[in-house]
Amino acid sequence: MKQPNILLIYTGGTIGMIKDFNTGALKNFNFDELLKHIPELRLLDCTIETFSFSHPIDSSNMNPNYWIALADVLESNYNRFDGFVILHGSDTMAYSASALSFMLEGLAKPVIFTGSQLPIGDLRTDAKENLITSIQIAAAQNEKGPMIQEVGLYFEYKLYRANRATKINAEHFEAFASLNYPPLVESGVHLVFNEPKLIRSDRKSNLMVHKNMVTQIVLLKMFPGLEEEMLNHMLSFKGMKGLIMETFGSGNVTNEPWLVNALQGIIAKGIPVVNITQCPGGSVSMGLYETSVDLKRIGVISGKDMTTEAALTKMMYLLGRGLSSEEFKENFETSLRGELS
Repeated sequence: MKQPNILLIYTGGTIGMIKDFNTGALKNFNFDELLKHIPELRLLDCTIETFSFSHPIDSSNMNPNYWIALADVLESNYNRFDGFVILHGSDTMAYSASALSFMLEGLAKPVIFTGSQLPIGDLRTDAKENLITSIQIAAAQNEKGPMIQEVGLYFEYKLYRANRATKINAEHFEAFASLNYPPLVESGVHLVFNEPKLIRSDRKSNLMVHKNMVTQIVLLKMFPGLEEEMLNHMLSFKGMKGLIMETFGSGNVTNEPWLVNALQGIIAKGIPVVNITQCPGGSVSMGLYETSVDLKRIGVISGKDMTTEAALTKMMYLLGRGLSSEEFKENFETSLRGELS
């Protein structure tokens, strides 16, 4: 097998910062000098090229236009490289990684998102391990091709399926978790690939990049004390194309008639309404309790065990496909990229 060629893409974020020891201030890292700062990369059995956004962004400013820019970079370089590592701020990384998983249909190469809690130049940084191992995973191959053939998110010794991961901690190095799906790779003395859980792509299929992401979506978190007037105000957005509800437990809501009536009115306009649980783990099971029977009856779509990040970006992607209401429901409740069980 030839030596893999990996493209390292820097979008911004903590991992790309380094301390100026003259001033003590943090500044953007020059990725053209990558080997100078991380000589350990010379030990990897791959070649590495770099690409940086001309204006690196804080991940809090991430939006679908940047996802499209990322997709353009991947599409234009797809045939030249064997794998891709995307450096990204951790705050919105799960959203971006989930979005790219849906935008990249027919992906047969690794696209690994990673970042860090501390800058790459910090004494106790987690950036070096996350970066080195992400590149090593992206370069891993066997006789059938790349070991990873999907979008992943690597942080603190574990690679997760991108659309199964969510950020759970702003303080610890173990910032992400995947409560409804096991890690794809665990890093210890050796890299251990969980092969039965990996997506295996049809190597004959071509990459299709979807760039029409519809953003007019309302995300509604249910809480004790939500009142009719408050709900109607939140749902009065005239441009709304979709609604995602974060509900209690296995998909439950108050059974006050005004809530069901409001949702029924939205669905009657052809606007999809999706039910996901606000619990970090577990799944929606509408009809299991009386408080979710009406949701199932009026046609609310089950998000099953999807994360909020996956549900939101999947809705953006499917709305951009111009599907009928029936096609939308069927596609949303079907696993397209391994995002639901």
